[in-house]
Amino acid sequence: MDSLWATITKAFPPVNREGWPFVAIAVILTLVLGSFWQPLFWILLGLTIWVAAFFRDPVRVTPEAEGLVVAPADGRISHLVDCLPPPELGLPAEEMLRISIFMNVFNVHVNRMPITGEIEKIVYTPGKFLNAELDKASEHNERNGLVIRHAHGTLATVQIAGLVARRIVSWTTQGSHLTVGSRFGMIRFGSRLDVYLPKGTTPKVALGQTTLAGETVLADLNPTGAPAPVWHAA
Repeated sequence: MDSLWATITKAFPPVNREGWPFVAIAVILTLVLGSFWQPLFWILLGLTIWVAAFFRDPVRVTPEAEGLVVAPADGRISHLVDCLPPPELGLPAEEMLRISIFMNVFNVHVNRMPITGEIEKIVYTPGKFLNAELDKASEHNERNGLVIRHAHGTLATVQIAGLVARRIVSWTTQGSHLTVGSRFGMIRFGSRLDVYLPKGTTPKVALGQTTLAGETVLADLNPTGAPAPVWHAA
């Protein structure tokens, strides 16, 4: 019975709590408006299924090892560049490695902690809604930055709204201690996540590579000979 349930939940991941109001609205519109014209019912039913799929929140198996940095989002690696971090984060005005993950409207949009650590600072910055794939989106778009203090120092991850996204959701607070792979927020309907690492860090991903939040390893900050990771589901 347990294996059957695991198979079902893998094929049909649960919907995150943020999505239930949107799914409920879509269901009501489908039933009410679809009752007037059958073709419209099927169109709206398809839209309802897409809304439920957008807010899906599948279980992920996360590697646990001090210093491993995992992807905070599903998507595609769109940038690997050395640049200055956003000034509002209060980090030193020195170049850092920025790994950008672009999420389209079909990706899972629940964001996960890239590393175990304490949320040292959360900074929301209003802005524009440019295409999140553009490099300048890091500077001009609406965003929410988290500075994370971890065992090897400090890194930052920034949620960036895109063309369609109009709401960045954060479920954590300053001072919280979260484990790698745990959920900390989401962005609705297409967006991007940036991760800022110390300059000189060797990325373990390549441009165009697909990532899974909480699973794909972006970088390893461990010294040589560090213990192997232990994996856990979250």
